[in-house]
Amino acid sequence: MDMPNENQKENHQGSKYQPEHSLSNRELMKYSRQMIVPSIGVQGQEKFKKASVLIVGCGGLGCPAAQYLVGTGIGRIGLLDYDDVEESNLHRQILHKESSIGISKVESVASSLMNLNSEVKIEKHHKQICSSNASEIVSKYDIVIDATDNVPTRYLLNDVCVLLNRPLVSGSAIKMEGQLTVYNCKGGPCYRCLFPQPPPPEAVSNCGDVGVLGPVPGVIGVLQALQAVNIILENEGVLSGKLLIFDGLETTFRTVKLRNRSEKCLICSDHPTIKQLVDYEQFCGSRANDKNPNLKILSPSQRVSAKQLHEVMLSGKQHVVVDVRSPIEFQMCHIAGSVNLPLDDISKRDKVEEAVPKAEGPEKTSVYVVCRRGNDSQIGTKKLMEMLKDVDVYDLKGGLHAWASDVDTNFPVY
Repeated sequence: MDMPNENQKENHQGSKYQPEHSLSNRELMKYSRQMIVPSIGVQGQEKFKKASVLIVGCGGLGCPAAQYLVGTGIGRIGLLDYDDVEESNLHRQILHKESSIGISKVESVASSLMNLNSEVKIEKHHKQICSSNASEIVSKYDIVIDATDNVPTRYLLNDVCVLLNRPLVSGSAIKMEGQLTVYNCKGGPCYRCLFPQPPPPEAVSNCGDVGVLGPVPGVIGVLQALQAVNIILENEGVLSGKLLIFDGLETTFRTVKLRNRSEKCLICSDHPTIKQLVDYEQFCGSRANDKNPNLKILSPSQRVSAKQLHEVMLSGKQHVVVDVRSPIEFQMCHIAGSVNLPLDDISKRDKVEEAVPKAEGPEKTSVYVVCRRGNDSQIGTKKLMEMLKDVDVYDLKGGLHAWASDVDTNFPVY
């Protein structure tokens, strides 16, 4: 057996490991469990390192999406949100803490993410995205995740992503249900292809109105992160032209095929008429945020303040306070003496007659309709005015939040 000469020994002992990729030893250790997955490997991890993702909304969807993308090792993450942390956020927005209440969501999420992975670059945008800043912000990222909860922002993000040729990962979660799809990707439709016109503002619900169970946006947010990963890896599992529907009550998933890209779409067709961003609040008739929308269905004369209602209650005049919230919300808290007539039951005459008895004597009975913030109650007031021709019907402006603020400071709000 030939023995190595001294020169061979010196060369062998003096050699150092020279990687054939851009990953550090620390990165190899940190991401090894996902790198050994055949569809990822070294090349996949390098793609993650070079990629950038903008997450619009640091709430129930944005928190889990951000957490898993940072854990995956995406090189650059943008966080955009205008809002501050509130106590009602904590059950579903899992990157915030009780100690974060009152500080910006962007700062809160960024702090948590840096503790998870300090090597990922976190860029903070503590502002509301709008027509004047969307192009500048979105152009800096490869992929956009829509983790918002309002219609104007959905149209805005769709349009800017089409104009800049960015895939848009769109998710939503409400009650026990969630949905997920990817717009403007692989020749699939954009949001406008499916919804050329926005719905009327009063037909739109969010989690503040109808509720949401915390794990549901958690599931959808994690899947949004997974969709971004699949886009980066150019995998086949991208939900372009497909809608994933999650039923948290039955714990089921199903996927439905969406309509193809529309040849008449105003922005993504071969002959678009929308070539720049527009005023999306004007287009949708609602505010571009999910903070306490104020509908204006009734005239000022058809609405009363909380103090005016309190004066009526103290006066002894014949009146009925009708609470149009759900039975569960009514059980949580209600004005003493009020009756519960859920909005869905207002069109049922027998339910209305049960809640609003006929007046005793010549004096007319006045009806005062209340809800949490004074939006659903306007819809209820309008319906009752049509049904009860001989009764004066008024809406409580600002709802129970106004009652708690102006009449009874011990009254609980949610």
